[in-house]
Amino acid sequence: MGIVNNPRPRPALDTASVPPVDGRASRWQSHREERRRELIKSARKAVHALGSDASMEEIAIAAGTSKSVFYRYFGDKAGLQQAVGEVVLSQMQHRIEEAARSAQTPREGLFAMVSAYLQMAETSPNVYAFVTRHAPGEAETAVPPVSTAGALSHFFAAISDMIARPMRSHLGGGQDKEAVIGYWPNAAIGLVRNAGEQWLASPPGPSRPDQEAMARQITDWLCFGIAPELRTRQ
Repeated sequence: MGIVNNPRPRPALDTASVPPVDGRASRWQSHREERRRELIKSARKAVHALGSDASMEEIAIAAGTSKSVFYRYFGDKAGLQQAVGEVVLSQMQHRIEEAARSAQTPREGLFAMVSAYLQMAETSPNVYAFVTRHAPGEAETAVPPVSTAGALSHFFAAISDMIARPMRSHLGGGQDKEAVIGYWPNAAIGLVRNAGEQWLASPPGPSRPDQEAMARQITDWLCFGIAPELRTRQ
């Protein structure tokens, strides 16, 4: 006699406990995200054309909308700086990473990263200034607003780590190398940023190096300091 297969009946699914998917809410969220991306793109173009001190009203007019729309999506100008900064700095980071991967030596890697940084910043000094400096109307300070500082902190931390990796591989381990690996990348970032921003702000003229010459000069400062110049004057 065969065995009768009589499985235990499964309990009915309690459909009341499963929240329904609200298609309208999903579509609205998608619309908001797309609209936000469009506003960031429009703001970036406006700042490129008008300058880093462009007001929210000027940016909105250039974008073909009202400043209330920008306030609704970004809160204030610092929020817009943060949003634009996240996009711009992310693109810069990817470009610098690509440049670093093609290098054969730590020095070549430094030059490639410095060159990529200067190229991206020079493409639109207005946009670079907009995402790295304080908003007009705030107290003049070397420290950017907290929102913008967050994007900058992440960006420069990532670049510092990129600088440290080939140095760690080249120098090897050892406690005696920790000062170089631990401190030098952050010091290098300060030198690159300050020299690069001063170069960007310099008016065109015979005393202003072109982008490649400036990148090589900064790389030499990183690798050798100013010791070669001091030796030639002795």
